[in-house]
Parts: sequence; structure tokens; C-alpha cells
Amino acid sequence: MPRHVTLRGSGDDAPPSPHRLSATPSPGRQSPIGQPSAPSPPESAHPDQPIGLDAVRAFATACVTPAENPADTSEMPVGIGRSVGIGTSVGIETEWFVVDSRAVHRAVSPARTRRALDQIVGLGTGAAVPVLPGGSRLTFEPGGQLELSGPPARLAVAVQSTAADLRLVRAALAEDGLAVVGMGVDPLRAGVRQTTASRYAAMEEHFRTGGGTSGGVMMCSTASVQVNLDLGATPAQAVERFRLTHEIGPVLTAMFAASPALAGRRTGWRSTRQAVWSGIDASRTRSVLDLPAPPAATGDAGPATAARPGDLVERWVRYLLDAKLMMIADPVRDLGPGEDRHFVPVTGGHTFGDWVAGRGPVERAPTLDDLSYHATTVFPPVRPRGWWELRYLDAQPGDGWRVAVAVAAALLDDPIAARGAAEACAPVARRWPTAAMLGMADEPLRLAAVRCLELAAAALRRAGCVDLAEAVDMFAERYPQRGRCPADELSERFALIGPTGLLREEAQLCVSVA
Repeated sequence: MPRHVTLRGSGDDAPPSPHRLSATPSPGRQSPIGQPSAPSPPESAHPDQPIGLDAVRAFATACVTPAENPADTSEMPVGIGRSVGIGTSVGIETEWFVVDSRAVHRAVSPARTRRALDQIVGLGTGAAVPVLPGGSRLTFEPGGQLELSGPPARLAVAVQSTAADLRLVRAALAEDGLAVVGMGVDPLRAGVRQTTASRYAAMEEHFRTGGGTSGGVMMCSTASVQVNLDLGATPAQAVERFRLTHEIGPVLTAMFAASPALAGRRTGWRSTRQAVWSGIDASRTRSVLDLPAPPAATGDAGPATAARPGDLVERWVRYLLDAKLMMIADPVRDLGPGEDRHFVPVTGGHTFGDWVAGRGPVERAPTLDDLSYHATTVFPPVRPRGWWELRYLDAQPGDGWRVAVAVAAALLDDPIAARGAAEACAPVARRWPTAAMLGMADEPLRLAAVRCLELAAAALRRAGCVDLAEAVDMFAERYPQRGRCPADELSERFALIGPTGLLREEAQLCVSVA
């Protein structure tokens, strides 16, 4: 989503141009050299030329369809139906609240964070975005949240690289009395936009004028762990993997819920972050699978089913067309520092489909660049981008992100775990609100979570990831087996020491693991 601002002050989630593909943080359709790529435009389309429905469909197809005839089939993704274990590439994105350990109630500006991080030995600053020695790109969210976006790699390597980069970040920040804290929502400080890029000003204005009551909170006060996984080896397998990401979604949301408080008060939700997202315009936050099946489909079992690859393409086409426009590029406006385009908000309720049909907010027709950027402003629980973006996990305290990433990857990539997870999660596959509110206090969700963690740990051991398997076992014993999730622990500490004490303790804990 277009919420990043790089350490140099420019936005980071605009559609990558060809010369930036090697810097893309998330795994997607793999080229012969293993680099991810963004969805390819139709051969006849130019980024600046007007587009119609055919170009929208071609774009959507590229988002959900695996690459054909890969150069090395041994590198193909795995999942349901494959007979091998964990082996796909994983992209890890962790978001953190930056805290002044001596004055935790104060917001920390990106400029101060940037100065501290500039001291890291080996920090690469020659590219558009600073890159840590382990490959993680450093960006900021609008409220000053710090994000590390690791390059795609096998699970063990991806986790090790992110952990090494995170240690460098924690150590550098500690030199200036700063720390990073992992929770889904800031429990104390009211979020304020700290970036000046036009895209974030436009986003803020869009939300303020009717894009959702929770938009400002989402921008400036939330943080997540995002897991990016390959589409699959075939179109049919891509559909199965996409369906499974949704079936396990409520269970993973519940077991990793870690945001019980906002702005100094407990909210009554285990995942307040999910509650915040539910207050945003549904045209950009509902699941792609919530859209009705295309009229041509037969034998569809309901809204949670994508029976054929073509059905998924049509659903994604409709999602993109039905979603309200958030902002558009204004080519005649002057650019700010570090910006490659100037954006203006769209506040009239126009959809991208309206624009394609000639009823948009401006006279000019939309281009492929407009479509590509529009796709980054929609936020379904799982977003197709040439890979699957799992967006429903709260940021985790301490090093809990390792468990969240490992469990998600294991349940999708190991065929035994995938089949078992689909069976365990089927009875609770639609319980998103319950998962966010009750977490592991809901018994059906708890039982499914315990089973999923057993399956994930076994899959990780089969893959030789023994340390991650042990971390999953410890998480299971500490939380789901006791009917708890991280939010329950955080909430109890909140009651004892208040939001300031909780934020201070978490800052100290994060420094101690550097």
C-alpha cells in the first residue's frame, strides 16, 4: 500500500518500474535469476497510454497467474498437491513503532530515526532506498513507524537475514536512546502524520472526507507483520493457495492478535488493528473472495470459493474496478523533494471503473500507471500482486514476528500441513470479527490454532528449520494451549502499569534482544 516514505523522503510503494524490480521486497513471479517481478503490462500497452477493460483484465491476470515455463523447475513454488516440503521464497515485512526510551509519550520524528540509522556500518545508500547488510530496505510509514522489508529468500535464510538486520537497527537506535516496539496498534500516543509527501497528504484528505472513519488511525497508529508468498506452480495451485490464505486467516489473526489498546485505553478487542481496518471503506478492504462469482462460473459453492483460475481473475478485475479512487497523479503540479509524481486526493466517491467508463474525476483517461498505483491503494486481507500478500497479522512483541512468518509459510508451503490446516480451519474460516475481538478466548478458534501450530512445527522440522519449530512450540505453550494470545498478556500488563509503563517496558525488552 502507498504508506511508505523512504529514509530519503520519497514514497516507496508505487508500482516498480523495470529498473527497480531487483529492489522489490516481496517474492512474486520468479525470473530465471530468481528476482521477483511486478505484474507485466499487456504487450500493446504503454504506461502513459489510456487503457480500457482489456488492459485491466490483463493486469489482473498477471497479478494472480504464475509465470509460465520457468527456467528452473526445481525453484518452483510448492503447496497443496506438491510432494515436497517448505521451499518457496518468502518476503518478510515488519513494521515497528519507534519509541524514545526516556520519553515514551513523545512521537519520534523520522528525521531523528534516520540520523541514528545512518551510523550503521554497511548501510547501503546508493540505491533509491537505504538497504541494510542483510538486504532489508528501510522505509517509514506516515506516522513515523519504521519498516524493514527483506528480499525474497527461502524461509530460514529470510528469517535469519531479517533478524540480523533488526539487531543492527536496534543497536543503532539504542545509541540515541531509541527503541522499536512491536504491537498492532500504538497503545499510548495519538498518531499524527509526520510525512510531507503528496501521496500521504492526499490519502489523509481522502479518508477525512469520507474514505472511512478509521483511515487516519490506520495510517499513523498501526503496524503489522506482512508475509509475502509465491503464487504457486500452476494457475490451479495459485487458486488453492489463495483460498487457503483466507481459510487460515481468522485463526492466524486470533492467535497473533497483539493490539488490545489504543490512545491510552483498552478497546475490548484483542486485535484493535483489525477493528480499525473494519472502519475503512469496504470497497478497498473486503476480501477478494467476498465478491460474487462471475456469472459464467458454474458449480460455485459460495463467496469463499474461487473454483477456477479464470474466476479469480474476474473477481480481481471487479475488485479493482469497484474500489473507490483514493488519489490520482497530477502531471502539471510541481514535485516535492524526493517525489516522482504529485498526487491529489479524490473525494467524490468515483471508482476506477467510473474512470475507465469516462465518468472519472478528471477529463483525461486512466493509464496503466494509474491502474498500477490504484492497485496499491486497495487493502484486502490477502492482496494479489504477482505474489500473495498476507496483510492480516498484527506486529508482534519482541521477536514474535519469527513465529508468525514461520507458521504462515509452513501452512501454505508444506503439503501435509496445508491439507491439515484447511481441514482444521474450515469450521472457523469466516470468523474474522470474532477472531479480532476474542482471539484465543473463542474455543473453536483456539482448537484450530493449536492444531495449526502442531502442523507448522512438524513441517518446519521436516524442512530442517529446527530452531523455528522450537519457537513455534514455545509460542503454542505460552499462548493458544492456555487460551491466550499476545494481546492478553499485553492487556494484563496495561492494567498493572498503564500505557506509558507498557510502552516503556516493551522498549526496554526490544533493546535487550539487540
